Amino acid sequence: KEMTKAEIVAEIAQRTGIEKMTVQETVETFMSVLKDALTKKEAENVYLRGFGSFIVKKRAEKTGRNISKNTTIIIPAHYIPSFKPAKVFMESVKKNVKQVK
Repeated sequence: KEMTKAEIVAEIAQRTGIEKMTVQETVETFMSVLKDALTKKEAENVYLRGFGSFIVKKRAEKTGRNISKNTTIIIPAHYIPSFKPAKVFMESVKKNVKQVK
């Protein structure tokens, strides 16, 4: 199963009784603040207690292959966003979610 941003907004609106437009604006602002924090020149990690951490990880330089040209390429070191779930959250998922096969 999947859940879209629109479905998240609808669920929050239903649970809180707040108008969907207000919830959508709040969700969009949250995502914007998160992106801004992670993409700053001096990236800031974002920690949400009980949920998890949005962090920036550095990937080391590595050698790759361009299969179509059969050549070796160097992939430079770069940074990527990453999510690390909180221990409480992980335990809850392990306990409650059925395996998908």
